[in-house]
Amino acid sequence: MTELIQAPGDANPPVRRRVVEWADPSIAATSVAGRAGVDFLRAIADGEIPPPPVAALLGMRLTDVEPGRVVFELEVGEHLYNPIGSVHGGIISTVLDSAMGCAVHSNLERGQGYTTLELKVNFDRAVTIAVAVVRAEAEIVTSGRRVATAVGRLVGPDGTLYAHASTTCLVFEAGR
Repeated sequence: MTELIQAPGDANPPVRRRVVEWADPSIAATSVAGRAGVDFLRAIADGEIPPPPVAALLGMRLTDVEPGRVVFELEVGEHLYNPIGSVHGGIISTVLDSAMGCAVHSNLERGQGYTTLELKVNFDRAVTIAVAVVRAEAEIVTSGRRVATAVGRLVGPDGTLYAHASTTCLVFEAGR
C-alpha cells in the first residue's frame, strides 16, 4: 500500500510511504524439499505456500506455471523508480532473474535445487507508471543434469518489449 503524506500548509513536496507485509520465509523454505519444482511453484501461485518476501517488497507475483515456463507480473509504481524517472534496471533484472530461475526450477525433480551462475539483461525501453503492469515471461532453452539455461522477456499489456534476458543456472542435489 502506498499513501501520500503532506501536512496542511506544508510547502514541501508530499512524501509517499509504502507499507510492506510478508509471510515467514521459512514456510516456503521448508516446503520446497518434498516437492517437484513445478508443484512447489504452483503451490506459490495458488496461495498454498506464501511467496518470498522479495515478491511482496517489489509488488510482483507468480501468475502462470508450466513445466519449463513461468510468468510473473510486476505492478509498476514510483517506489521502483531510479533518479531519472523510470523503473530501476536492478528491479527489471530482479523480476527477469526470478522468472528465468523459476522456469528452471519448474523442471527440477524433488530434491534438486539451482542457483544463478550468469545473468544477462538488455534494456530495450524505459518502464514508467504509464504502464501499470508488466509481465516477465520466461522459458527454458536447455536443461541438463548440472546446467540449465533460460530466456525471459519483460512485456507490457500491449506486447511492447521493455527488456529481454538470458541466464545460466547450476542444478544441484539439495542438501549438498
